[in-house]
Amino acid sequence: MHIPSLIEAEEAEEIGVEHLLRDLKESTGDLATRITSQLESLRSLKTRLHEVATYLERVLDGKLPVNHAILEVLQDVFNLLPNLSPTPEIGGVGDLSRSFRVKTNDQLMCIYLSSMIRAVLALHDLIDSGIDGTQQKKEERKDAKDTKKEDEKKVNGVSEENKPDAK
Repeated sequence: MHIPSLIEAEEAEEIGVEHLLRDLKESTGDLATRITSQLESLRSLKTRLHEVATYLERVLDGKLPVNHAILEVLQDVFNLLPNLSPTPEIGGVGDLSRSFRVKTNDQLMCIYLSSMIRAVLALHDLIDSGIDGTQQKKEERKDAKDTKKEDEKKVNGVSEENKPDAK
């Protein structure tokens, strides 16, 4: 079943994807080239994170004014990351995998709920169109019966104007 949907991206996301695609090389390389490209990507990420940290330090020191648009984007980035804060009841490596599982499950739940809502709305539309169609058919039948009765009266020579008064 095909459910029409639309995925949109903000301008910053589109630019990021364009940069990644521009940097993308042949995916049919050997292991060494794949690891090299991953290493380059990690270095690029490190550079970007360093730039963000430098900006935030300068804002804290009062050297730069606060830019709320930048802070909003940073907040969105941090909100999308899984919760990596240490919890005393769960320790070790399980924290990271548990955090990613929780984040993934939350995202999948949103997708599932949106699919269910779309299905329910489609069913409501289908039911409404069926009800509208049924009412329209009833009206058409009534109009057809009225037209048939008028035609029969005309055929019998009795029309509304020629009816004898019953006194």
